[in-house]
Amino acid sequence: MNWYAVRAIYFFEMARMWRTIVQSIVAPVLSTSLYFVVFGSAIGSRITVVDGTSYGAFIVPGLLMLSLLTESIGNSSFGIYFPRFTGTIYEVLSAPVSAAEIVLGYVGAAATKSVILGFIILATAALFVPLTIAHPIWMVACLIVTAVTFSLFGFMIGLWADSFEKLQIVPLIVITPLTFLGGSFYSINMLPPVWQTITLFNPVVYLVSGFRWSFYEIADVHVGISFGMMAAFLLICLAVTWWMLSTGYRLKK
Repeated sequence: MNWYAVRAIYFFEMARMWRTIVQSIVAPVLSTSLYFVVFGSAIGSRITVVDGTSYGAFIVPGLLMLSLLTESIGNSSFGIYFPRFTGTIYEVLSAPVSAAEIVLGYVGAAATKSVILGFIILATAALFVPLTIAHPIWMVACLIVTAVTFSLFGFMIGLWADSFEKLQIVPLIVITPLTFLGGSFYSINMLPPVWQTITLFNPVVYLVSGFRWSFYEIADVHVGISFGMMAAFLLICLAVTWWMLSTGYRLKK
């Protein structure tokens, strides 16, 4: 393993976060704070308790997951797409760096950014609502696994996209709607039985449910199933990313 190459890619990507700190950190935190103000104050005054938890506290895991998914995909997809766009990716490909080392560098940096942002948003949420974390180790594990999984997913999008427009299609048209419809702001048990069944086909439901369980020990889906789905998503993304890099998908022309 060429750790020098991994560190070089990793620290280069991390440096980009500090150069664009307003876009990378400040903007997501402000957006999440607005969600707390709007949903916590306006809707929270009408829906006071969900599954024994105040509504303001109930939506914290969902809001955190929304930001985590969006930022993980955005950081990772842009991180690999921009070198492709400028042509500097060929410098990496011509160096003695393996596919695993490239993934470790780019995805590791994107996941680290997302985890840092997640903790900042968590601290911000504590200013608005009283938070309790029943299982902090599981919470951190869910945070890291989700960040890594969707950073891998974003890496795949960055390899697939051939324009900046395509780079935004999946996060805006697919991920964001799935997150909003995945129980981020409500319990799926509040839905009619038919819609509860349909919602179970939404993969984000399992992420939000497992993450919320680590906070309040309440879940829409059995926690074992949620963690199993998280592991499955991670393995699928690893396999697809490995295939794309090993075959030179849209890299070697």
